[in-house]
Amino acid sequence: MINFTPLPALAGGALIGLAAALLLLAKGRIAGISGIAGGLFFAEQKHDWGWRVCFLVGLVLGGLVYQWSGLGVGVSHISAVVDTPFLVAGGLLVGIGTQIGTGCTSGHGICGLARRSPRSLVATLCFMGSAIVTVYIIRHLLEVSS
Repeated sequence: MINFTPLPALAGGALIGLAAALLLLAKGRIAGISGIAGGLFFAEQKHDWGWRVCFLVGLVLGGLVYQWSGLGVGVSHISAVVDTPFLVAGGLLVGIGTQIGTGCTSGHGICGLARRSPRSLVATLCFMGSAIVTVYIIRHLLEVSS
């Protein structure tokens, strides 16, 4: 692993769990990013967009505040190792996958597992398994390094 930082990772995980629990308690909603973002475009209710915008803006601002505070030392050098068309194609495939799997990694992996959802367990095992296979193929069979 590169730049393994257990304490910030633990704090970040605790904050994600806290945010997910608060959203469930306050709004009765699951903190799945694909569902929250999708609700902006395909809103079930007209007055349902305000908290979604705040949640998504908070995601971005949280990362920026972390970096600006100086706590994100060593994070500024992250860069993509593939061209933009591959990033766009990957993003589209992730979007399609969230529709097929009826949720994303945060919805299933964090919120669904916490609620002991069998469907979320299967979904999490599928996307973690496919991630492991993808990394193995890219790093060992195709010998692409980061």
